[in-house]
Amino acid sequence: MNGVVASAALLALVVLASASDLRTRRIPNALTVTGLGIALALRGAVGVEPLMSGLAGAAIAFAPAVPLVALGGLGGGDAKLLAAVGAFVGPAGLPTALFMTAIIGGAMGAIAVARRGAFGFTASRLRSIVATPFGLATEPLPRLGAPGAIAIPYGVAISAGALAGWWLP
Repeated sequence: MNGVVASAALLALVVLASASDLRTRRIPNALTVTGLGIALALRGAVGVEPLMSGLAGAAIAFAPAVPLVALGGLGGGDAKLLAAVGAFVGPAGLPTALFMTAIIGGAMGAIAVARRGAFGFTASRLRSIVATPFGLATEPLPRLGAPGAIAIPYGVAISAGALAGWWLP
Protein backbone atom coordinates (compact mmCIF):
# COMPACT_ATOMS: atom_id res chain seq x y z
CA MET A 1 0.00 0.00 0.00
CA ASN A 2 1.38 3.41 -0.95
CA GLY A 3 2.06 5.02 2.42
CA VAL A 4 1.63 8.61 1.29
CA VAL A 5 -1.63 7.99 -0.56
CA ALA A 6 -3.02 5.84 2.27
CA SER A 7 -1.97 8.39 4.89
CA ALA A 8 -3.66 11.18 2.92
CA ALA A 9 -6.81 9.09 2.47
CA LEU A 10 -7.00 8.20 6.17
CA LEU A 11 -6.35 11.80 7.17
CA ALA A 12 -9.09 13.03 4.82
CA LEU A 13 -11.51 10.43 6.22
CA VAL A 14 -10.92 11.33 9.86
CA VAL A 15 -10.94 15.08 9.31
CA LEU A 16 -14.23 14.90 7.38
CA ALA A 17 -15.77 12.47 9.90
CA SER A 18 -14.74 14.64 12.85
CA ALA A 19 -16.01 17.82 11.21
CA SER A 20 -19.34 16.19 10.41
CA ASP A 21 -19.71 14.71 13.89
CA LEU A 22 -18.88 18.01 15.56
CA ARG A 23 -21.28 19.95 13.33
CA THR A 24 -24.25 17.56 13.07
CA ARG A 25 -23.56 14.70 15.52
CA ARG A 26 -23.76 12.35 12.52
CA ILE A 27 -21.18 10.64 10.33
CA PRO A 28 -22.64 10.04 6.85
CA ASN A 29 -22.74 6.56 5.35
CA ALA A 30 -21.30 7.94 2.13
CA LEU A 31 -18.17 8.94 4.03
CA THR A 32 -17.68 5.77 6.07
CA VAL A 33 -18.47 3.35 3.24
CA THR A 34 -16.24 5.29 0.84
CA GLY A 35 -13.45 5.29 3.43
CA LEU A 36 -13.80 1.53 3.87
CA GLY A 37 -13.77 1.02 0.11
CA ILE A 38 -10.68 3.19 -0.38
CA ALA A 39 -8.79 1.41 2.39
CA LEU A 40 -9.60 -2.00 0.92
CA ALA A 41 -8.83 -0.86 -2.63
CA LEU A 42 -5.44 0.50 -1.57
CA ARG A 43 -4.66 -2.73 0.27
CA GLY A 44 -5.95 -4.88 -2.60
CA ALA A 45 -3.74 -3.04 -5.08
CA VAL A 46 -0.71 -4.39 -3.21
CA GLY A 47 -1.89 -7.98 -2.90
CA VAL A 48 -4.23 -10.50 -1.39
CA GLU A 49 -2.49 -10.66 1.99
CA PRO A 50 -2.76 -6.91 2.66
CA LEU A 51 -6.39 -7.01 1.51
CA MET A 52 -7.14 -9.86 3.93
CA SER A 53 -5.43 -7.91 6.70
CA GLY A 54 -7.65 -4.92 5.93
CA LEU A 55 -10.79 -7.06 5.96
CA ALA A 56 -9.71 -8.59 9.28
CA GLY A 57 -9.07 -5.14 10.74
CA ALA A 58 -12.48 -3.93 9.62
CA ALA A 59 -14.23 -6.98 11.10
CA ILE A 60 -12.31 -6.84 14.38
CA ALA A 61 -13.11 -3.13 14.81
CA PHE A 62 -16.75 -3.43 13.75
CA ALA A 63 -17.78 -6.58 15.68
CA PRO A 64 -17.62 -5.15 19.22
CA ALA A 65 -19.34 -1.96 18.05
CA VAL A 66 -22.48 -3.81 16.92
CA PRO A 67 -23.78 -4.61 20.43
CA LEU A 68 -23.03 -1.05 21.53
CA VAL A 69 -25.12 0.28 18.65
CA ALA A 70 -27.90 -2.19 19.51
CA LEU A 71 -27.85 -1.04 23.13
CA GLY A 72 -28.02 2.61 22.02
CA GLY A 73 -24.66 3.62 23.44
CA LEU A 74 -22.87 4.15 20.12
CA GLY A 75 -24.10 5.60 16.86
CA GLY A 76 -24.17 3.62 13.64
CA GLY A 77 -21.85 6.11 11.94
CA ASP A 78 -19.33 5.59 14.73
CA ALA A 79 -19.44 1.82 14.19
CA LYS A 80 -18.96 2.19 10.44
CA LEU A 81 -16.13 4.66 10.99
CA LEU A 82 -14.49 2.08 13.25
CA ALA A 83 -14.73 -0.49 10.43
CA ALA A 84 -13.12 1.92 7.96
CA VAL A 85 -10.37 2.72 10.43
CA GLY A 86 -9.81 -1.00 11.01
CA ALA A 87 -9.43 -1.50 7.27
CA PHE A 88 -6.77 1.21 7.14
CA VAL A 89 -4.73 0.28 10.22
CA GLY A 90 -5.27 -3.49 10.06
CA PRO A 91 -5.05 -5.81 13.05
CA ALA A 92 -1.53 -4.60 13.90
CA GLY A 93 -2.61 -0.98 14.43
CA LEU A 94 -5.96 -1.71 16.06
CA PRO A 95 -4.81 -2.15 19.67
CA THR A 96 -3.26 1.31 19.68
CA ALA A 97 -6.17 2.84 17.75
CA LEU A 98 -8.84 1.35 20.02
CA PHE A 99 -6.93 2.11 23.22
CA MET A 100 -6.44 5.74 22.26
CA THR A 101 -10.07 5.98 21.11
CA ALA A 102 -11.22 4.71 24.50
CA ILE A 103 -8.95 7.06 26.45
CA ILE A 104 -9.88 10.13 24.42
CA GLY A 105 -13.58 9.21 24.28
CA GLY A 106 -13.60 8.58 28.04
CA ALA A 107 -12.04 11.96 28.68
CA MET A 108 -14.57 13.64 26.37
CA GLY A 109 -17.40 11.85 28.16
CA ALA A 110 -16.11 12.80 31.60
CA ILE A 111 -15.86 16.44 30.55
CA ALA A 112 -19.41 16.37 29.13
CA VAL A 113 -20.76 14.80 32.34
CA ALA A 114 -18.88 17.30 34.51
CA ARG A 115 -20.15 20.26 32.48
CA ARG A 116 -23.72 19.07 33.07
CA GLY A 117 -23.14 18.16 36.71
CA ALA A 118 -24.59 14.73 35.98
CA PHE A 119 -22.29 12.31 37.77
CA GLY A 120 -25.10 10.70 39.82
CA PHE A 121 -27.39 10.30 36.83
CA THR A 122 -24.55 8.90 34.73
CA ALA A 123 -23.54 6.40 37.42
CA SER A 124 -27.15 5.20 37.68
CA ARG A 125 -27.38 4.74 33.92
CA LEU A 126 -24.03 2.95 33.85
CA ARG A 127 -25.35 0.46 36.40
CA SER A 128 -28.30 -0.23 34.09
CA ILE A 129 -26.03 -0.76 31.10
CA VAL A 130 -23.80 -3.17 33.02
CA ALA A 131 -26.75 -5.02 34.59
CA THR A 132 -28.74 -5.46 31.36
CA PRO A 133 -26.85 -8.48 29.94
CA PHE A 134 -27.40 -10.26 33.25
CA GLY A 135 -31.12 -9.46 33.41
CA LEU A 136 -30.67 -7.28 36.48
CA ALA A 137 -31.55 -3.87 35.04
CA THR A 138 -34.17 -1.93 36.98
CA GLU A 139 -34.73 0.83 34.44
CA PRO A 140 -34.75 1.05 30.66
CA LEU A 141 -31.43 1.43 28.91
CA PRO A 142 -30.36 4.96 28.04
CA ARG A 143 -30.46 5.72 24.30
CA LEU A 144 -28.42 8.29 22.42
CA GLY A 145 -31.50 10.16 21.23
CA ALA A 146 -33.35 10.09 24.56
CA PRO A 147 -34.22 13.37 26.25
CA GLY A 148 -31.42 14.40 28.57
CA ALA A 149 -28.95 11.95 27.04
CA ILE A 150 -25.37 13.08 27.20
CA ALA A 151 -23.91 12.47 23.76
CA ILE A 152 -20.43 13.31 22.60
CA PRO A 153 -19.03 13.46 19.06
CA TYR A 154 -17.29 10.09 19.44
CA GLY A 155 -16.13 10.28 15.83
CA VAL A 156 -13.52 12.75 17.07
CA ALA A 157 -12.16 10.18 19.52
CA ILE A 158 -12.22 7.46 16.85
CA SER A 159 -10.38 9.77 14.47
CA ALA A 160 -7.66 10.58 16.99
CA GLY A 161 -7.31 6.90 17.81
CA ALA A 162 -7.08 6.10 14.10
CA LEU A 163 -4.17 8.48 13.64
CA ALA A 164 -2.41 7.01 16.68
CA GLY A 165 -2.94 3.48 15.33
CA TRP A 166 -1.65 4.53 11.93
CA TRP A 167 1.50 6.30 13.07
CA LEU A 168 2.22 4.65 16.47
CA PRO A 169 1.43 0.95 16.18
